[in-house]
Amino acid sequence: MTESFTATDPTTGTVVRAVPVLDEAALEGVLAAAEDAYETWRRWPIADRAAVLRDVARAMRDDVERLAMLMTEEVGKPITEARGEVNKAAWAAEHYADHAEEYLAPDEIASDATRSYVQHLPLGPVLGVLPWNAPFWLAFRFCAPALMAGNTCVMKHDRNVPGCAEAIAEVIARVAAEHGAPTAILQNAPMGHELVQTALRDGRIRAVSLTGSERAGAAVASTAAREIKPAVLELGGSDPAIVLADADLEKAAAAITTMRIINAGQSCIAAKRVIVEETVYEEFLAMYAERLSSLKMGDPRSEETQVGPIARADLRENLHRQVTESVTQGAKLLFGGEIPDGEGYFYPVTLLSDVEPGMTACAEETFGPVAVVMPAANADAALAMANDTPYGLGASVWTSSPERGEQIAREIVAGQVAINGIVKTDPRLPSGGVKRSGFGRELGLDGIREFVNRQQIWVGPAVT
Repeated sequence: MTESFTATDPTTGTVVRAVPVLDEAALEGVLAAAEDAYETWRRWPIADRAAVLRDVARAMRDDVERLAMLMTEEVGKPITEARGEVNKAAWAAEHYADHAEEYLAPDEIASDATRSYVQHLPLGPVLGVLPWNAPFWLAFRFCAPALMAGNTCVMKHDRNVPGCAEAIAEVIARVAAEHGAPTAILQNAPMGHELVQTALRDGRIRAVSLTGSERAGAAVASTAAREIKPAVLELGGSDPAIVLADADLEKAAAAITTMRIINAGQSCIAAKRVIVEETVYEEFLAMYAERLSSLKMGDPRSEETQVGPIARADLRENLHRQVTESVTQGAKLLFGGEIPDGEGYFYPVTLLSDVEPGMTACAEETFGPVAVVMPAANADAALAMANDTPYGLGASVWTSSPERGEQIAREIVAGQVAINGIVKTDPRLPSGGVKRSGFGRELGLDGIREFVNRQQIWVGPAVT
């Protein structure tokens, strides 16, 4: 029987689609097509590549309702958030269409040459291994810079979002054909773990980008290292939000609620540990609880829904384990924390207070609508707690003094820090982690230069 990637609607628990996975012969076809497309695409003028990406963005915006509903069906993302994600993916395509020429411009470097510089040339087909939680945004975060640099893309999307993966590949192929570009500049390659390793070992794949779990990242990174291929990894996070005594508590509570609850809390850069100075702890906790408790959970197809279901049954079970273990360990359950009756994989917005380092909800990454609040004696203690994690993806600092926030940011071990703002990904700014959150950067200038050959050129004669 042919293996399939199956999408289950987490609102109802029913299967909505199944897509057969590739076998070795089909993978060979994908890799051959990616290599052939690369030999043409890399020679296309950057302005012509940009025209393709701009029309991809336009096509996605014109079809936003259908594309958004695919995410709502396959991962339970509220329809309002799903529309926003399609538009953000289109923004990424447009951003790199507008700025790739600037980002890839040669760096002139003085030496003993008449002229010396570094130019940025494509590498070849790049493998993207992607997760389910933001299927359009994460795909374009990977492919938009890679394509604009002249690479081609082989996209191995998560097994739970086959409809999203097919739609992404279809719109890019259709628009590419309209421009006379190779239709295989990005291909959807549904495949199991063994074939991912086969693809990575193949000489036609020149690099890999993975967003996902530590386990998946370790497996991909080890193979990439053995094959001497560049890799970018964005893995898990346990992002702290440090609320200092001088912060605007109302604004902090509102923004941290948004950070915690986007996509039902199923985000690597969600605010997972809220660390509050003791002198304002109770005041902040009351504001935060009021906002969290007012959020509406329900059918993600409804315009009013703010919190949809958890994407899979096993993810909900693990989240509930983290909550119950933390309560057993001494955390206070203020509300939520019970699996509701009925169909689907819903989990209520849950607030745990008085959480201490070492408790499960603090030591592990929580992927769901579970908010954790921790008291800290002072700013130094808050900083120490923020860094007491194997992860280092994002963080935020809330204070009335931006200068103080910047000083604290330099002491936080994380790839990005927001001061008095939401931790988010933005095509203009580099994003990535340190420690067990991964390595390399996506987005911005750094992102497009991850998968290029930074070729040094020395032009004689030598200058004496």
